[in-house]
Amino acid sequence: MNIKNKIKVLSIIGLLVLTLSGYSQSNKFKVTLDAGHGDHDFGAVYNGHIEKNISLAIVLKVGKILEDQPNFEVNYTRETDVFIGLVERANIANRVDSNIFVSIHCNANKNTVADGTETYVMGMTKNASSLAVAKNENEVVTLEKDYKQKYNGYDPSSPETLIGLTLMQEDYLNNSIALAAKVEDEFARIGKKIRGGGVKQAPYMVLHKAYMPRVLIETGFVSNPVEGAILDSEEGQNDIANAIAQAIISYKKEYFGNGDGYSEDNRPSRKIVDKPLTNSTVPTKKETVKVDEVIKKDPKKEISNESGLVFKVQIAASSKKMDLDPSNFKGLKNIEIEETGTINKYFYGTSFNYEETKKYLTEAKLKGYNSAFIVALKNGKSIPLKDAVK
Repeated sequence: MNIKNKIKVLSIIGLLVLTLSGYSQSNKFKVTLDAGHGDHDFGAVYNGHIEKNISLAIVLKVGKILEDQPNFEVNYTRETDVFIGLVERANIANRVDSNIFVSIHCNANKNTVADGTETYVMGMTKNASSLAVAKNENEVVTLEKDYKQKYNGYDPSSPETLIGLTLMQEDYLNNSIALAAKVEDEFARIGKKIRGGGVKQAPYMVLHKAYMPRVLIETGFVSNPVEGAILDSEEGQNDIANAIAQAIISYKKEYFGNGDGYSEDNRPSRKIVDKPLTNSTVPTKKETVKVDEVIKKDPKKEISNESGLVFKVQIAASSKKMDLDPSNFKGLKNIEIEETGTINKYFYGTSFNYEETKKYLTEAKLKGYNSAFIVALKNGKSIPLKDAVK
């Protein structure tokens, strides 16, 4: 083979390698991992247990597990002991067009008996303890230069004043809650206490600007002598990291497939809607929903259609099993339960009509279930809502 032909062959091979490499990269599931705090921002410090060190150690362990998985690309907001601003952390995830954003922290309380994990999605809440946790994490902005100008006068001591709160489209909130629920499933599986019995919403600045499904995980209390020691141990960090990684892997498998890459059609929409801040995620102007207009048939009756498609409203997920009496669900009737072994999921308003299910969702939110969202099942198996609506 002469030199010209050799050069041609090598050029073709090089082009193929670049093409395949580009295809491989575009089909990777991108995860941005955020280790809370860093450098002069120590986070919570109790009994020698330092949040910034623990959160970084757990993040690096989660990242290592995911990097060993096929079709995963892991990005970090920090891999060393450095300070990163809250909005910049979200921007890192936005710049790489991450599929999910996971921020990892440790909790603390003056009551040193407090223990357990909490998993949050972005949103408003009237719950005092959730607001207190958000306040503690958001106070990091005061360590940033010119933070008052940078954050448009935002007062971190009052999370409710997060002006111009960006509320993601339904797909973002749904997928965020789905990911958070999987994290709690895994924590329950390894025997971790789930505080509050379900996924929570709170106005976290670090989640505010991340334009993708995102969660913030409080892995436990460094202020609790026993739990703090576990969080600061190699074994404890490995257990927590593995639980978080398995939740992410499970989420990717369910929503993006388990083969070589995934369909971009399944990605939650990147469109966002800016709405003024309210004290809850329920519209300020409440609609009057008549029960007889919403419930047009008996939800207990088996529903079937040719497509095998069913919509439901998930109102809660809890490790605690509750009796399905309306008094336990703010008066909502015909509640269904799905037992997964560790987490019990509660549903309201089964229908094979999406528009009808949206009315059930409105009613659930008016009852106070601000984190409620619609799920879709085809032949009994969960599918992305976007696909079901199509």
